[in-house]
Amino acid sequence: MGIQEIATVTGLSKSTVSRALRGMSSVADTTIDQVRRVADELGYVPSSAAAGLATGRQRAVGVVVPVIDRWFYVKALCGVDAELRRAGYDLVLYNLGGPRGDRDRAFRRSMLRHRVDALVLLSLVLDETERAELELSRHPMIVIGGPAPGLRNVGVDDVVVSGLAVDHLHGLGHRDIAYIGGQDEDGMNVAVPYLRRDGFVEAVQARGLTLPDRWLLDGRFSFAGGAAAASALFAGGDLPTAVYCASDEMALGVLLAAQRAGLSVPGDVSVMGVDGHEYGATVGLTTVAQDPVAQGRRAAQVMIAEIDGAAPVSLPPEPAHLVIRSTTGPVRAGR
Repeated sequence: MGIQEIATVTGLSKSTVSRALRGMSSVADTTIDQVRRVADELGYVPSSAAAGLATGRQRAVGVVVPVIDRWFYVKALCGVDAELRRAGYDLVLYNLGGPRGDRDRAFRRSMLRHRVDALVLLSLVLDETERAELELSRHPMIVIGGPAPGLRNVGVDDVVVSGLAVDHLHGLGHRDIAYIGGQDEDGMNVAVPYLRRDGFVEAVQARGLTLPDRWLLDGRFSFAGGAAAASALFAGGDLPTAVYCASDEMALGVLLAAQRAGLSVPGDVSVMGVDGHEYGATVGLTTVAQDPVAQGRRAAQVMIAEIDGAAPVSLPPEPAHLVIRSTTGPVRAGR
């Protein structure tokens, strides 16, 4: 059902119907009410593509994600979507499908330039060709998660996050702290893993603590990876008194590995993570929590404002805070 059908029923011209549907001041209120009532009765759905021809805008924001099945990405995406819906914008999702996906489809075939007004990238670092392609569009762009060279980002300060974790464990008397991090399984989120590891190493060294290389483990930012890394750690001698994981998903895997190894938490070993995953609350995991939903909302707000003509703004780090639960405790006597 289109504008012509509404014009036929109301006896108005197509141009008047079009202006009435947009609520333009040049059309009488009674005419606007009549047109909208008929449009509702006929089941008319406005075309965003047609609106784009008139306004130069698509009223849509593209969101590019490495994969769609990871906790942080899903939560951030929910925040972006909620804010876009509130503002009357559509969300166009571009899933890169992991390291074996088709990045060319998203970045090198002009799809993004023609269908959206702005871009939100989730924890992505672009190569020079991808960056050049996107810059041709002149769209506002922002990254959620770790920083990408030359682009603004909405996210926590990951170095500070690791410092908060080490502060907590050190305050409990822990001097032997292992770290489980590594690159994520998909190999697409580069900045966050390195920043959290660097923050941990800096915080440990600043306190004069010993950090053997064998206590820096790769957990692939996944539950299974955390469990595998911790199993190898617990199978050796000279165990640490605490394990800090760069994500809650890995920390949950460490808790499983500790149980299998016959270790009590936090009696034999304290365990903590980062993110604020809801499963962590269920099992009493101590964490440094962030709010990816709020980060998604903030990124969408900034993009909508800039689509409407606001000047680009620099963004301070998003808040992160320590949440102390039952998986961390003082070092047991004799350790």
